[in-house]
Amino acid sequence: MSNTNIIKATMKFKDGNVINLDLYPDLAPISVANFVKLAKAGFYDGLCFHRVIDGFMIQGGGFVFDENRGLIQKHSDTIKGEFRSNGIDNPIKHVPGVISMARTMVKDSASSQFFICVAAAPHLDGEYAAFGKCSDEQSIKTAVAYGKAKTGRWQSFSDVPFNPIVIESVTIQD
Repeated sequence: MSNTNIIKATMKFKDGNVINLDLYPDLAPISVANFVKLAKAGFYDGLCFHRVIDGFMIQGGGFVFDENRGLIQKHSDTIKGEFRSNGIDNPIKHVPGVISMARTMVKDSASSQFFICVAAAPHLDGEYAAFGKCSDEQSIKTAVAYGKAKTGRWQSFSDVPFNPIVIESVTIQD
């Protein structure tokens, strides 16, 4: 995304992997401000990617995985969905490496959860608030590798990785 301000973020994982992100505040100011605020507050530290679908996306930012109690939700405030069908011009396409806000069927229900596309998902364009992308090839490769994790059901959840993918920290470069 040329001609756009970029905020750099680094997502470190407990297994030592890193995903570097470029966030686009000019294209999705509400989503970027929300992600940055939560990252700076340490909200994402210790949360897991709780939904992983190979050939589609990896989703995290809302649950802690506890071996005894399962997935425990962590809540934050909801924000306006920044996408075309919700009246916002957001040109970011859901291609491999793009980070976007997760939500329910309610258009303004996004809060802290996000997903990173591991394949093209054009059906999400204009329906979900993409707000950045992986900033390098290695970061995309890391996301794609996480997308291949073996998954199954855990309590009422589907597509949960058998080996938890845990975020150690998300840092924002000011």
